[in-house]
Amino acid sequence: MGNSSKDDDGADTDAGNSASPDRSPFLEGDRVLAYHGLLIYEAKIQKVEFRKEEWRFFVHYLGWNKNWDEWVTADRLLKYTDENVKKQQALHKTAKSGRVAQIKPKSSNDTKADKEDHKSHGGRGKKRRNESGVEEKDTGSTEKLVKIQFPSTLKKQLVDDWEYVTQLGKLVKLPRSPNVDEILKKYLDYRLKKDNTIAESVGEILKGLRGYFDKALPAMLLYKKERQQYCEAVGDNVSPSTIYGAEHLLRLFVKLPELLAYVNMEEEASKRLQQKLLDFLKYLQKNQSAFFLSTYDGSTSTEETDEDQKSE
Repeated sequence: MGNSSKDDDGADTDAGNSASPDRSPFLEGDRVLAYHGLLIYEAKIQKVEFRKEEWRFFVHYLGWNKNWDEWVTADRLLKYTDENVKKQQALHKTAKSGRVAQIKPKSSNDTKADKEDHKSHGGRGKKRRNESGVEEKDTGSTEKLVKIQFPSTLKKQLVDDWEYVTQLGKLVKLPRSPNVDEILKKYLDYRLKKDNTIAESVGEILKGLRGYFDKALPAMLLYKKERQQYCEAVGDNVSPSTIYGAEHLLRLFVKLPELLAYVNMEEEASKRLQQKLLDFLKYLQKNQSAFFLSTYDGSTSTEETDEDQKSE
């Protein structure tokens, strides 16, 4: 859930993007709603500080173990309003239906299990960096993370993508062709032609990728400068996978290890999944010139760009 300028967490916020040191969008003691992964949880702001040209907030998720307290930026927070509570409830309802992995803080009831897990690993907890760059203990084993290796040209694609949007203020023109749905269909046809048959698991993985993409895009795959475009391009009952293309699909693969860490998966199944995801990335690389834009044409509005420059 990195929130550096190169890895904007992308969650919607109605707090505004202004990063003036004289005006914090939230105050110490405020009751708020906070994104954690794909879901939203009630939280309370315990500390506020202005650092590195942006406001940061130390939040405690209400009802959850304090080990999950963390520093977040304003784009992870929502004001506590009836409208945003409904958004929170809708996301949790979707998660319970099994269509999206739940990534949530652990309650105090999980503490005993954490201690047992701690003992089984020799009492040495791994550490990770939170949004502010401070190391903190990781409650989950990094050994369970699905490791995804990016081909070098796709790594460069990610860097170029970041530069176009955040530095040059240029956006991917929507709708994209081919879109995510079409790319997944093309890959399915490619596997069918190559193998003369399609393993059921491949179809399930592609279906899962589409589901993850549709849910993750508005929550964690957009840069700040792309949010207004999203609101304009994706209406009610419209799937982002029919509007966005390879550029945003590639960003999903950066987040997948984090999303899949909370899926109960056997080691052997995890290895097979890694192989299939790598094969898909190689397919994207093979068709890079056809699937990805060489340059971005769309521009953000002057007002939006100025606001984002203040907050980055």
